[in-house]
Amino acid sequence: MTTRWLVTGAGGMLGRDVLAELAADPGTSATGLTRSELDIADQGAVHTAVAGRHVVVNCAAWTDVDAAERAEEAATAVNGTGVRHLARACAGSGSVLLHVSTDYVFSGEAGAPYAEGAPTAPVNAYGRSKLAGERAVAELLPGTGYTVRTAWLYGAHGRSFVRTMLELACRRRTLDVVADQHGQPTWSRALAGQLAALGRAALTGRAPAGVYHGTAAGRTTWYGLAHETFRLSGLDPERIRPVGAAAFPRPAARPAFGVLGHGRWPGAGVPPQHRWEQQLSAALGTPAFAELAAAARAAG
Repeated sequence: MTTRWLVTGAGGMLGRDVLAELAADPGTSATGLTRSELDIADQGAVHTAVAGRHVVVNCAAWTDVDAAERAEEAATAVNGTGVRHLARACAGSGSVLLHVSTDYVFSGEAGAPYAEGAPTAPVNAYGRSKLAGERAVAELLPGTGYTVRTAWLYGAHGRSFVRTMLELACRRRTLDVVADQHGQPTWSRALAGQLAALGRAALTGRAPAGVYHGTAAGRTTWYGLAHETFRLSGLDPERIRPVGAAAFPRPAARPAFGVLGHGRWPGAGVPPQHRWEQQLSAALGTPAFAELAAAARAAG
């Protein structure tokens, strides 16, 4: 039987990679809807789009962290209320929901990786809006709702830290990069594969519902990520200079520690992701990043 999937936010970095992953499976029929095609804050439109789907992957989100600080109600309309609409529609149609969330639901004060069941305590409006969506999934889909928290995403499509570093390398001799915030750089293609595997496991009853952490193994800082990006791209990593987060004041506070644990994947029969260094090396070998690295090397 062909399984019918819906991917919301299909024009974004992760949404495009999820669609590419699903397209490789002949047993899957996937429909992607961009933000202009489906506003998840529109309850009626959501119910129409979800009807008849076996799995819904929600990649739609308000992702501008600083703008959320100034417009929390608008951010929550998407990240909270919009997700509630999706969860309610999935409950009515019997669909599995895979909802993508964030490490920003945590305070960032831990000294060890956050387990999936660790207490949440967001420090900014964006984190609060995303936590509202998580709670909607847990409340309305206790047996068929999956929240997958991720962090520090980069990929071939759209803006990301890795892309920005390579673009800046063309214009600046040295780059100051924050060295006191810790996290897990995660390739969107790797997360897309994990989401597809989780959805299939959910359909066969092998994956318990609830929260999973979809980030790369290991940990580093923004400085460490920039340093490794330069090294793997054939650029001089000594051009990267470590600074504290205080050097770049932002409207929204950022958690200083966003490292996530991956304890639930074995129970779902889905492998955890590889280390962030392996993912970065593979990503930088793809055309989108290889061309940027070549331009940075040519610029000297």
